[in-house]
Amino acid sequence: MGFRSFAASLPAALTGLSGTRPVLRSPAEPTPAEAASFDALVQRLAYLPKADIKRIREAYKFADEAHLGQFRASGEPYITHPIAVAGICAEWRLDAQAIMAALMHDAMEDCGVTKTELIERFEAPTAELVDGLTKLDKLQFSTREESQAESFRKMLLAMARDVRVILIKLADRLHNMRTMQAMAPDKRRRIARETLDIYAPIAHRLGLNQIYRELQELSFSFINPWRHAALLKAVSKARGNRRDLVARIERDVVKAFHEAGIKVEIQGREKTLFSIYKKMREKHLSFAQVSDIFGFRIIVDELPGCYLSLGVLHQLYKPQPGRFKDYIAIPKPNGYQSLHTTLVSPLGTPVEFQIRTETQHLVAEKGVAAHWMYKTRADGQTTQQLGAHWLQSLIDIQDETRDANEFLEHVKIDLFPDAVYVFTPKSKIMALPKGATPVDFAYAIHSDVGDHCVAAQINGEPVPLRTELRSGDVIEIVTAAGARPNPAWLSFVRTGRARSKIRHFLKNLEQEESRDLGEKMLAQALRAEGLSLPSLDDEDQDAAQLWQQLARWAGNRQVDELLIEVGLGRKIASIVAKKLARMLAEQGQRPDAVMLSMGRFVAAEDAPTQGTVLLDGSEGASVRLAPCCRPIPGDEIRGYLGRGEGLMVHTAECAVGRRLYQRDAEHWIAVSWAEEPSRSFEAGVAVLLQNGKGVLAQVAQAVSAAEADITHISMSDESQQRETAEMSLLLSVRDRLHLADVLRTLKRSPAVLRAWRIKPQA
Repeated sequence: MGFRSFAASLPAALTGLSGTRPVLRSPAEPTPAEAASFDALVQRLAYLPKADIKRIREAYKFADEAHLGQFRASGEPYITHPIAVAGICAEWRLDAQAIMAALMHDAMEDCGVTKTELIERFEAPTAELVDGLTKLDKLQFSTREESQAESFRKMLLAMARDVRVILIKLADRLHNMRTMQAMAPDKRRRIARETLDIYAPIAHRLGLNQIYRELQELSFSFINPWRHAALLKAVSKARGNRRDLVARIERDVVKAFHEAGIKVEIQGREKTLFSIYKKMREKHLSFAQVSDIFGFRIIVDELPGCYLSLGVLHQLYKPQPGRFKDYIAIPKPNGYQSLHTTLVSPLGTPVEFQIRTETQHLVAEKGVAAHWMYKTRADGQTTQQLGAHWLQSLIDIQDETRDANEFLEHVKIDLFPDAVYVFTPKSKIMALPKGATPVDFAYAIHSDVGDHCVAAQINGEPVPLRTELRSGDVIEIVTAAGARPNPAWLSFVRTGRARSKIRHFLKNLEQEESRDLGEKMLAQALRAEGLSLPSLDDEDQDAAQLWQQLARWAGNRQVDELLIEVGLGRKIASIVAKKLARMLAEQGQRPDAVMLSMGRFVAAEDAPTQGTVLLDGSEGASVRLAPCCRPIPGDEIRGYLGRGEGLMVHTAECAVGRRLYQRDAEHWIAVSWAEEPSRSFEAGVAVLLQNGKGVLAQVAQAVSAAEADITHISMSDESQQRETAEMSLLLSVRDRLHLADVLRTLKRSPAVLRAWRIKPQA
């Protein structure tokens, strides 16, 4: 047993760094150094059959020819980069297809090689890997961010189909980060920030902790070089100051395990500079206050030895209460398994110990890459399955998110390193990101459970849906058949799956409501022409053909798309109705044809006379009541069809509405209230009060007596200092008559001097 400092495995001084993109120069023959580097790679591929190595050599020759004449910013031949990437993949013992793809990963992007050519030379699986690694540079995007997001989406979806894609990409990014010194400082910082935000968390999510730590460390050195240098100096000094303490703890631990007769391997573990910096920032600590810089790792042969070793350590030093974690019984989402305990050293400083088996250590360091190095774990589950749940979630998110930036946003949300562990009522353990809520839990169970969630219980107690979950909580979700997602949930959910499911549902709901509104508006417009709406039933062949012709005329592929655009105001219902009337006349269904040519009226008397749309409050998001005038049933109203915004309803006397009408009259339609509205509406009311004790209670009592509700209340700070105060209320009322009754009741209150409805500003 010997002590090995973790710091020794870190990049020494981050020297010898070079660029990432090829620079074209005059063609040159491969140098002896290139040949030697590939020969070194071949030696590391001894685990593969000779036939596979022969194919890899062919891939090397192909890549070498493709990159001939290309050099890195450091002046090295570009082929040295693919060889280095393949070497990192060889450390994980990836198969021949992955090594070949690593050697050719830039061939399509930088050398004009086609996917078809790769399929012909190296078969489809290898070509698919290379294609998954290729950015979408050939497509035109409006911004660099859009291009980057779309390329990320392509890569992550390719990763979900084949995890080797991301392993090769991480190896590529790791070598680029190791060799980036020759690049301009601003470009170094941009790439380092991207690595810290995306690639390092992906490595952690897939259990590649060794890569995760190194990517973090390298990114930190490029983003904050001065802080990195200062911390490196401080850690070196602390290492020297604590050498005696570390040696003493090592001797005590070795002696204790020897006396217990347990065979273990003891490794020293040192906190990375980035994790020290992060802890200092998050907890507002000085370097001297960070006590757990050094720790130990105990590696045993068998699983029972982990718990026996824990007993030996707890007998040797006193454990710190609340600092023990059993990640063997409850693994982390990325498959990490270890026992963690923090003990008090002889000098009173805390020292963390991690205890695990050799297999668990391999998975902890290599994650999904351990699948190729150690085919099965002790429980028979392949390590490649450890990231399967998250990879499948990428497919689910993609199915509901067509926008690349939105997809990337959801993926970033799911890359949280911390997790909480909660239980279903049937005692199944589920891991969720820190800060997750019962809504996240519901969507993690099933999308239908999330969509119909109405309440939740934690440990048998009812809680709000925005409550943050804690490890050990038992969660029970209450559902209702008629329930549906609330847009407010988007403000507190934490998982990308929940966020994408909610957005997808709301988007579809908005389209359904817009379609219904469009159908209603078109029916009203046709009624003004003396016609009824043709059947939308697919079984009516004549009507279906008529609708399809109308959709094609309007530039839509389907009838539903046309109705949605009418409901959103992108197409004017009266113009579509005129065209439909003409089509009906041409079929002989109406003798007096309406003269219309491609949406333009041939005479002034043919101006659109659109029917009135009835509103009862059940129209949903496709119909909105203007906040400037807050119309309620009984008010004279009119509707504005904003382009792509649905129907906005204003009162007839609203100044904002009048200005819109003067500017865009053709988008205004006639609307009126239904006889029996299905819900209540908000109205603004101002109340002048005699300032004094209990006046607010009197106002609330008067409103309640009139069977209305207060949805919002406000009062200026100046009003509170005067003898009289003016209060603004938002009241939920049925109609104008109900509002008049509320105002009369308010005026009868002793504290109220005046009460009136807030009129729209002129």
